[in-house]
Amino acid sequence: MKANINYYAQAVNTAITDTEEIGESLNPHFEVLKEALDQNKVTELSVEQLTTIKEKFAEGTEKYRGINTILVGLKAPVKVLGVHKQLLKSYSEFIRGCQEMTDSIDAEKQAVDTEVFTSSEAVQDVSSDSMMKTIQRITKILF
Repeated sequence: MKANINYYAQAVNTAITDTEEIGESLNPHFEVLKEALDQNKVTELSVEQLTTIKEKFAEGTEKYRGINTILVGLKAPVKVLGVHKQLLKSYSEFIRGCQEMTDSIDAEKQAVDTEVFTSSEAVQDVSSDSMMKTIQRITKILF
């Protein structure tokens, strides 16, 4: 059975749009945490604040996993199979980075593992860039 190019393109587009919207909703929480880390003031964030941030990050990561399930289940057109696999790899890396960032927060101790946080941020940046380049390649090949 041949893959439906329009369905595939629309599904990928929706996945990326949803991913961006989730990221935007998490950004205010990220900014609070990043600023506290940059100013070495994590202990000034309350247990409640850190718990909320960690919960929001965990919810976002779960939503990303749901999107990943959709991407994995897509039937990619033959001419973009290799590029689609690259998209899946980048998306999986992105989720790993999100999970690591979530795991770096210890709300009870009012602490963040700065090394893990920084590393996870880099993983997310690199994988996001890779996803965007891959999507551009898919679009170029299909249209």
